[in-house]
Amino acid sequence: MITDRRFILAGAAFIAAASPGFAQSPPARAMPNMSPADVKMANQFYSAVIPRAEMSLSTSRVGVELATNRNAHEFAGFELAEAITVNMVLKDILTSVPPMDKSAEMALVEKMKGTAKGAAFDRAYIAFQLENHEYLRDLADAYLANSAGATDPAEKQGRHLGALMLGVFKEHVAICKRISAELKA
Repeated sequence: MITDRRFILAGAAFIAAASPGFAQSPPARAMPNMSPADVKMANQFYSAVIPRAEMSLSTSRVGVELATNRNAHEFAGFELAEAITVNMVLKDILTSVPPMDKSAEMALVEKMKGTAKGAAFDRAYIAFQLENHEYLRDLADAYLANSAGATDPAEKQGRHLGALMLGVFKEHVAICKRISAELKA
């Protein structure tokens, strides 16, 4: 069930990245008739997703190595593949990448690596992913709610990509909650 949706997201992300409005430049330069507010909103959304996707990528690399619960390990593998794809797509559409606090990311990764392999690690990893995906879900939801009036093709593509992301973020929240409940049982 999870796998099929991952392939759909990856395929849709690939198609969006290959679309004429995205492939050559960010939304602001792809469609000059796009309002400055829409350009700013899309760029802010994408720029806010990238740091979270990079944190997910880093922690999921560790999760693939250390998760022992079957569902936590499976989620880590799927999340790693997705984070790689999301980062690739957003960078391919020339999203401005904000300065990253690599020290905070490395501290989180080191903390996870220092957590004993087994149930303690599984709980910590899934708790982080749940928190991260709740944030991303709310971010995508707000972006879509505030960009609903734009009608130009670049903004429509941005909303379509945001809608795909929102669906996956909601799914990940539900999956992480389920796995978290399993780990507490």
